[in-house]
Amino acid sequence: MTTAVRKSTVDRFLNLIEKIGNKLPDPATLFFIFCILIVFLSWLISLSGVSVLHPGTKENIAVKSLLSKEGLDFILTGMVKNFTGFAPLGTVLVALLGIGVAEGTGLISAAMKWLITRSPKKLLTGVIVFAGVMSNMASEIGYVLLVPLSAVIFLAAGRHPLAGLAAAFAGVSGGYSANLFLGTIDPLLSGLSQEAARIVDKNYVVSPLCNYYFMAVSTFLITFLGTFLTEKFIIPRLGLYTGEEKAEEITGLSPQEKKGLRYALTAALILTGIFLWGLIPSNGFLREAKTGDILHSPFITGIVAVIFITAALTGIAYGIGAGTIINDRDVIRGMSKSMQTLGHYIVLVFFAAQFVAFFNWSNLGLVTAVKGAYFLTQLKLGVLPLMLLFIFITSLINLIMGSASAKWAIMAPVFIPMFMMLPKPLSPEFVQLAYRIGDSCTNIISPMMSYFALIIAFVQRYDKNSGLGTVVALMLPYSIVFLLGWSVMFIIWYLLGLPIGPGSSIFYHP
Repeated sequence: MTTAVRKSTVDRFLNLIEKIGNKLPDPATLFFIFCILIVFLSWLISLSGVSVLHPGTKENIAVKSLLSKEGLDFILTGMVKNFTGFAPLGTVLVALLGIGVAEGTGLISAAMKWLITRSPKKLLTGVIVFAGVMSNMASEIGYVLLVPLSAVIFLAAGRHPLAGLAAAFAGVSGGYSANLFLGTIDPLLSGLSQEAARIVDKNYVVSPLCNYYFMAVSTFLITFLGTFLTEKFIIPRLGLYTGEEKAEEITGLSPQEKKGLRYALTAALILTGIFLWGLIPSNGFLREAKTGDILHSPFITGIVAVIFITAALTGIAYGIGAGTIINDRDVIRGMSKSMQTLGHYIVLVFFAAQFVAFFNWSNLGLVTAVKGAYFLTQLKLGVLPLMLLFIFITSLINLIMGSASAKWAIMAPVFIPMFMMLPKPLSPEFVQLAYRIGDSCTNIISPMMSYFALIIAFVQRYDKNSGLGTVVALMLPYSIVFLLGWSVMFIIWYLLGLPIGPGSSIFYHP
């Protein structure tokens, strides 16, 4: 009886979240509304004469009205430049072109299939979670391939298929920010962070690699936590599978797929050799020309181009070996397909770019940052409690707004300058890191996550009576454990003062 009441309460709560989320406008529309609000807000605040003293330059900063002649000139003449000069746009397009080749030729799906089918039974759960985390570098492949495949593999191994599905979904979506390699999300978020940081520091640069050290270690943390939770809690809770679905025979890779993987591995080794040749010698051609430095080398600063070249060439090599590429048109088709998925993203970026530019030009961002920093200072919470609170707030917002980029485009211009102006200034990279933790942990229980409906459909294959509440009940333990585990790691990292990425520290040094 108690269980039924609890389930009913959970369902009502989730239905409320879903109802609120569904009433929100499209993210692109949301940014258009924000642009209109910024225009009128800048006018109202400018009339009141609000100003602040810049903590760095000691310059008096007042809010400028976008409804003034100067403001209207900026809106009309800056619209195209705001869009084309928006940092995340080009980086995401370039990275996705390369990944589109690797995905279109079948390289990524074949590599994932090989990893899962060749793993020993004892390591199966860990490999599935790990593969889920790693799949994040290739857009939706983890959701549409790995999640259903893991359920099939678990059923074939005599285990409950929903446990395999949960383990894969936890890795793909709950571990969204962790990876050993860079994906499209890294340049996307770093570009938004850079735009926000330039509200305070006009020359600030945020590298796509800025969170790499933390996120690489997080790969193993999420793999361990996801595996432990699946084995010790989820599998015992689900018990034996008694549904109608029968186990399927899992076939290995075809001879063509194996040949393709050998070709791709050869290409990857050749590329790795070239990169090492250019980086290891003190006068290597990939080092910084004047100082010989690696941190500011073309390899690091041009990491998006490296992603493009590596993904494209290994994808082409696989396609030649597997026979999925007959001529150059097949390569271009893969690139074109990846661009087709970005139609909505480009529309979103157009309005997000205007919002950020309006916020910056009007000085509303700077004034908000100074006022907000003063307010946070008065709270006297300390850096760690403040950042943990920020992680928690992000995880809650994620329940009603699923898009990581859309949320960060709204939050970054407010929070990054604010934290940069604290008495102990925090770096944009560190604030972005905290955001990524909060954004990832609640993906698996957020009805607003774009693939949530697909996951429900996968679950219903094995449990005809399941629904949204079933999926959330299944995934909630992962969400809680990931949030706690990641927060503990975040605290340890901060206390040890470790760099969070190449050239990226915890604190901002003006």
